[in-house]
Amino acid sequence: MTRIATVRTELELRLVVPGGPSLPVLADLRYSADDPWAVRVAFQTGGEGDGIVEWMFARQLLTDGVSATVGEGDIRVWPAMAGGERVINLAMASPSGSALFEIDRDELVEFLQQTYLAVPTGSEEDVVDLDAELALLLED
Repeated sequence: MTRIATVRTELELRLVVPGGPSLPVLADLRYSADDPWAVRVAFQTGGEGDGIVEWMFARQLLTDGVSATVGEGDIRVWPAMAGGERVINLAMASPSGSALFEIDRDELVEFLQQTYLAVPTGSEEDVVDLDAELALLLED
């Protein structure tokens, strides 16, 4: 049985600017049972009319990053304190640049909890039709 479940929220992240005040950045976080192992985060890259940049993370990476430093390479996640508040740091790097964001810990945890209500840990394979996915890959 396939369940269609989508969890979506908009969060205000803080872009950490070395030597200056952090900047607010709106991010759209999306989780779908269509890809139950992933969370997509979309950022507006500038003013209105500018492009959207989307990153995809393993849901488990974000979950583990709530309590420990995780990740290597392009994406790292770890808990921290900022201004007396508990935050989750999200560091991203690509050939075109890097960024460090602070995310309110409680807001991220609430989002993640909703994703686990939609698709509990261990049941990800139950909501994916692997035969259909393989057929798509093997089409000419």
